[in-house]
Amino acid sequence: MKFSLNQFLSGLSLALDCVESELLGVRSHHGRRVAYLAMRLGKLADFSAQELFDIAAFSLLHDNGLAEESLTRQLHPEQRLRHIENDPQHCLIGEANIAAFPFQTEIRDVVRYHHEHWDGSGFFALRGEEIPLMAQMVGLADYTDLVCCFSEAGSRERVHSFLASHKGTTFSPRLLEMFQEVASSTAFWLDMQDPFIVRALAAEMPEITIEQQWSEILRLSRVFSRIIDAKSRFTLRHSSGLEEKSAVMADWFALPEDEKTMLRIAAALHDVGKLAIPSTILDKPGKLDEAERQKMAEHTYYTRRCLEGIPGFATITEWAANHHEKLNGQGYPYALTANALPAQARLLTVLDIYQALTEERPYRQPLPHSQVLEILTSMVERGEIDGEMVAAVNRAFSS
Repeated sequence: MKFSLNQFLSGLSLALDCVESELLGVRSHHGRRVAYLAMRLGKLADFSAQELFDIAAFSLLHDNGLAEESLTRQLHPEQRLRHIENDPQHCLIGEANIAAFPFQTEIRDVVRYHHEHWDGSGFFALRGEEIPLMAQMVGLADYTDLVCCFSEAGSRERVHSFLASHKGTTFSPRLLEMFQEVASSTAFWLDMQDPFIVRALAAEMPEITIEQQWSEILRLSRVFSRIIDAKSRFTLRHSSGLEEKSAVMADWFALPEDEKTMLRIAAALHDVGKLAIPSTILDKPGKLDEAERQKMAEHTYYTRRCLEGIPGFATITEWAANHHEKLNGQGYPYALTANALPAQARLLTVLDIYQALTEERPYRQPLPHSQVLEILTSMVERGEIDGEMVAAVNRAFSS
């Protein structure tokens, strides 16, 4: 099938944007601003269309390691901003996470080295032209937006002053000259504003549509399921475990191969919206209060927003985003009823509950199969979930 990498990245970058906002305290669309500026610099450097796509992709993914890195360091956003200047861990994690992404060139190590400094004072002590040019461009855009925030009033003067003070130390003099050329127009500064940056990035980013089999899209989805699960130490295997169980049940029901793979993709990405939920809620060691419960319930809405714009994902979106709906209309976020929930969505709901109950949580230990079945059976009796799906899951996983 024809598959748009642009739309896939755009949808999932919405979730990554939420992680950056939470962990770094930056305003929305940080990744998009980094991508737009890096691409504009790339155009001045006569990058090909494939190189321009890749630098945009690297930019959108440059902070993907933050969620996993944050598991070991619970820091206030201001502390984290200082911390990431002194620890390369999120760069190393981020580079490893995106190894399977289908970049269009052979260029690599952009995420790994995007915090290197021109004078050799960065994490890995690379100096000058030893630093990949794309990493230099992403680094300039990232660092400048973090410090000055292009989307805030008065940012033009702050940005110019900041870059001038780092010429020849943090940033290449030639790269700063290129920035001055890019930033010479009023349109650039308006494009970097929150109301316009999404449109500006979409207009500048080369469209890359590739021929992909569902199996290849599944591999690509796993790039993001790892990032999703890393949001909390209690969900490190949740999406991957759900994907594995969905494959078992797809074989149990003898689903066609493409449908089986689509179900696995839905499982891999079903919780992408949790990237928008604060870690303090995900990791709370006790029962959520009503406000926290309502916030948690938002994650399936965000999952839909992330996936619905990806061409070919309409069915996958319905399966993935409805995994907390209930047959009796008491679920969320849309309070759908049985006639709106196909068999695959019903199966994913049961499997998601099964997977979650058999995992450790901050407030309990993993539950055995027999106890999980009791809980599922009680939910069937209340008209919440599909009894046939529960019976099939019981038979498949009882041994």
